[in-house]
This record gives sequence, structure tokens and C-alpha cells, in this order.
Amino acid sequence: MPRIFFQIPQSMKKWMFILPLLLIISSCTEDVKFNNPAFQTLKDNVFWRAQNHIAYMTTNGSMTIEGTLGYEKVTLITASLAVKTYNLGVDEVSKASYSNALPGHLASFSTGKNKGNGQIVITEFDRENNTISGTFKFTAINSDAGNVENPKVNFTEGVFYKVPVQVTAEF
Repeated sequence: MPRIFFQIPQSMKKWMFILPLLLIISSCTEDVKFNNPAFQTLKDNVFWRAQNHIAYMTTNGSMTIEGTLGYEKVTLITASLAVKTYNLGVDEVSKASYSNALPGHLASFSTGKNKGNGQIVITEFDRENNTISGTFKFTAINSDAGNVENPKVNFTEGVFYKVPVQVTAEF
């Protein structure tokens, strides 16, 4: 039985190398998804990302930053919009809260004077674009003291990034 060998011309060898390389390069795509603006955290070590977020600056200078996910809401309140660290559990001016309004799962947790702990760190207030960025972590106490099954909620590694700020009347 005779053997048949094919000899590939030199010009075809280049294309046989370049064509697979081009296919490999063109098939690599970057599906980059920007999370800008963002409000996310770990709630009791489970990832939690707000679907909606907004910040309100009141005429008295305090700042309220809210993130909501369905029936759940995280609210951060600072005494001012200054770039600094606000400690929680010290007074009623800078505080954090979490609520769940889902029927059958109603819950309300907050920090306050000698209640809970944590911090809110404002890292940037962009006056030109009217956005605020920072980090937070806190442990909030259940407002229902009789609920021994769920006495507190922990938020760690919280980030709010370029959340739009609206100016509102004092409330």
C-alpha cells in the first residue's frame, strides 16, 4: 500500500498558525460590569447589595444614606458630610439602622446612645457631581427586646460609592 504525504506550502504554514491564534484572541471578551454607584455589605456574613440607594443632606448639615433591597433597608446617618470617621453607639446623632418590612418577617435594628457599635467613614464628598462615598460596619440591636432568637444584626465590609446626594429640608 503506497503512502501519500502532503506537503503544505510555506505560505499556508503561516496562515495555519495565525488563524487559530486570531480565533483564540477574538473569542476572549471582557464582560466588565461597573457597580457605579454602589451600596453593598455583608449582612451576618452574607453578601447584601442594595438595588436602590440615595443620600439626603439636610439643611442642618446632617447626612442620611439609604440602601434598599426589596423590603429591607439600611440607613446610615452622620452628623455632617465632612470626610471623617463617625463612631456609632455613642450618641443619637450618628447612627445606623436596618429594617425588614416583609410581612411575617418584620424586624427593626438600630444603634444609638450606648446601643450597638460600629462606624461610618466618609471618604469622599464630591461637590461637583454631588455624590458621596465611604465605608461602614456596625452591629445593631433589635428594637424588640423580647426577640431572643434574633437579638442583633451585624454588617461588615460595607461600602457606599458615588451615591447621589439630594438636598432636603430638615427632618
